[in-house]
Amino acid sequence: MKKLLMALLFTPVIALASGASVHLDKAPDVQGDKAALQSGARTFVNYCLNCHGTSFVRYNRLTDLGLTEQQVKENLMFTAVKTGETMRIAARPDEQKVWFGAAPPDLSLVARARASEDGSGADWLYTYLRSFYMDENRPTGWNNTLFANVGMPHVLWQLQGQQVLNKEQHLELAIPGTLTPAEYDKQIGDLVGFLVWLAEPDAGFRRKIGFGVLAFLVVLFAFAYPLKKAYWKDVK
Repeated sequence: MKKLLMALLFTPVIALASGASVHLDKAPDVQGDKAALQSGARTFVNYCLNCHGTSFVRYNRLTDLGLTEQQVKENLMFTAVKTGETMRIAARPDEQKVWFGAAPPDLSLVARARASEDGSGADWLYTYLRSFYMDENRPTGWNNTLFANVGMPHVLWQLQGQQVLNKEQHLELAIPGTLTPAEYDKQIGDLVGFLVWLAEPDAGFRRKIGFGVLAFLVVLFAFAYPLKKAYWKDVK
């Protein structure tokens, strides 16, 4: 019985260790950079929101990025009327299932859901969005080195250009896009940063509260420890 319990206890660890690890590029941290997050929001609504919704976030939360409600209405709202509405898509899930074979997932929490022992969810997204290549054997004409046989087409191909796999099975830019590789990486970094922000818009405030609580505990300890010594000084 003891051996059985030990086996059950360590099974998840063994399974985790046996999984094939993948290389993930480090995503830039743009949290706190409102200009970068605004850039990511613009890319998201223009290229991603056509298929992927973020049903847990409302448009008026974008004002936290330094935008006014009027700017949000004029530049970022294409499928809603009021800023209090969630960032939904116009297409219905049953229609998308017919078009793509499966409804594209909601991206509200994708930056957290994709985290693994290989890296953060931001690292996964950053690597994924830079790893598409042309593949004539796929229905969409695109494949991905990180997510093999993915059903999603490369919606950002005009920006990045068209990549191919060379003889060494490495990605190679065959046809340049409208952006240079450095500019494309910067835009993807901003987009991923926005997705990270979407997953927890109050993360910055939560960290500030956390540091405040730790500072309070340090001050409290400075008073509590001498008081404790005074109370227990006569106890042998």
